[in-house]
Amino acid sequence: MAKTELTSLQKRILTSLVMIPIVIGALRSGHPYVDILIFFVGALLSWEWSSMVPNKKNSTYAVCYTFALGCSLFIMNKWVLLSTIIATAIFVYHKAKEEQHRNLITLGVPYISIGVGALYWMYYLFDAFGSIPGEKASFVMTLWFILMVWSVDIGAYIVGSNLKGPKLAPKISPNKTWSGLIGGAILAASVSFIYMYITKNIYNLPFPISEQLKYAQLGVLIAIVSQIGDLIESAIKRYLGIKDSSALIPGHGGIFDRIDGLIFAAPIAYYYFTLVSFK
Repeated sequence: MAKTELTSLQKRILTSLVMIPIVIGALRSGHPYVDILIFFVGALLSWEWSSMVPNKKNSTYAVCYTFALGCSLFIMNKWVLLSTIIATAIFVYHKAKEEQHRNLITLGVPYISIGVGALYWMYYLFDAFGSIPGEKASFVMTLWFILMVWSVDIGAYIVGSNLKGPKLAPKISPNKTWSGLIGGAILAASVSFIYMYITKNIYNLPFPISEQLKYAQLGVLIAIVSQIGDLIESAIKRYLGIKDSSALIPGHGGIFDRIDGLIFAAPIAYYYFTLVSFK
């Protein structure tokens, strides 16, 4: 009998069926499962970045990235954390003085520690969202944020592949279109509005329609920022002459390929909620 190979789409679906329950389960369970998941993903991303960018000391850089990530998860004082990240970046820059891609190697320090760290900070910040009877606000709100990024990816793929039209950034990512970005933003806004409406009714929250509309607008902002993160990743890969950041996830490429939008949008969302909503 001839062997049947899975298509890329089938691999994506099967991998998603495994990954999504793990992510949602960790968010729902809280500490220490969220901590372990975020650190594990960040450690894989550290390894991936040190392997993706050609260099002579990948183990050293991977350890430095992971160290900075660990600091972003466990150092509570923001000035101490900032100083540690800067010091680590300076150390990596010095170690990479003979590397061809010195700046990209150094960029891995803040990109990973702040990008992945912001997911962790945001999860615990959302505890301040308010009392949700029988549920953790951190779970409800972090899931909302992840759904925004997933929505723009799905919307951009469906609308862009069907409507096509003018390219968004043809020299960086030839497959991305303006119609895809608009479709993704509309889907993110719609999912946000519906999600907040359902949340309001399930938990009987005093959540007026004006608040639902505000989160729909915020969903559009996250969608746009997420796509910028996606384009930055595409630009880095194009510069390095590679298609995927790694082959770690069947049908998806690497960790960076999957969470580029998340880790780029997370710091923006975190500081929005810190400075605007929870001031």
